[in-house]
Amino acid sequence: MISLTIRKEVWQLKEPFVISRVSMNKSFVLVVELRDGQYLGRGECEPHESDSSRSRDVEDIIEGLREKIAQGLTRDELAQLLPPGPARNAIDCALWDLEAKKKGQRAWEIAGVALCKPLTTAYTICIGSPAEMAAKAVLNRDRPLLKLKLNAQLCLERVRAVREAAPNSQIIVDANEAWSYQQLVELAEPLAELNVALIEQPLPVGKDEELAHYSGPVALCADESCLDRDSLVTVKQRYQFINIKLDKTGGLTEALNLAKQAKQSGLRIMVGCMTGTSLSMAPAMLIGALAEFCDLDGPLLLKIDRHPGLRYENSLVHLPQKELWG
Repeated sequence: MISLTIRKEVWQLKEPFVISRVSMNKSFVLVVELRDGQYLGRGECEPHESDSSRSRDVEDIIEGLREKIAQGLTRDELAQLLPPGPARNAIDCALWDLEAKKKGQRAWEIAGVALCKPLTTAYTICIGSPAEMAAKAVLNRDRPLLKLKLNAQLCLERVRAVREAAPNSQIIVDANEAWSYQQLVELAEPLAELNVALIEQPLPVGKDEELAHYSGPVALCADESCLDRDSLVTVKQRYQFINIKLDKTGGLTEALNLAKQAKQSGLRIMVGCMTGTSLSMAPAMLIGALAEFCDLDGPLLLKIDRHPGLRYENSLVHLPQKELWG
């Protein structure tokens, strides 16, 4: 019999995390623990980026599977019972961790993923005035990849300020659905001149059909528009990259399948995260090993990460210890 424990946790951020639609000071996560005798598997999800009340809804969904988990629920069965989302993610990642512990293998070995060296992660600079964003860029100018959060105002001013402050860093910009198609077209060429490598989710979900006509010089990456494999039918007509996040796909199992099918469709891969702890980042590293861009900086944005956590050296993320996950 496998026992289930669900735990709510609140993690303070170093500073407000400001994007186009929300500002937050804390990360609200749920941790799922699955114990089978001496073996313990764990998974973490973020039920909602800013609404702590959503934790109860996700907790109720997980609680509803307690009996099936006790009877030995498999990942395939889990995918049939729950839709993509945070609840399935926490259970799925815990099942991966539990299997790895019981087999005495690393999760990436079981998955057939060559995760054998540290990954280079982006570092996020949130929305602020151009001067504020430049000041943060100066402090992080030695990082190889910076991700800039933008809204619909002062886009070029903000990017230009960061580019001047960090001339050698690669830059991704993330509008989090804040732009119009016309604004994207107007910004694409100037952003290319500032050596922006990628534009993430410029238009709102469900209103991005115009992207099928986009021919600008900077590649587009779907984030909110790409949840799982079912999204690929439309996504591949509008974007060149997808950002795979385990809280969207509903766990590592679907994330691995999504990455494989996306590549077969000609799409390129980025892996992303919410503002969780190292327990969320560790399983996402398997997708990072398959991706061109890696954005797993959640723990760098926290005042304190869980222990043991991932080891970060500047922007290098080292492989997780067995005690953390997988």
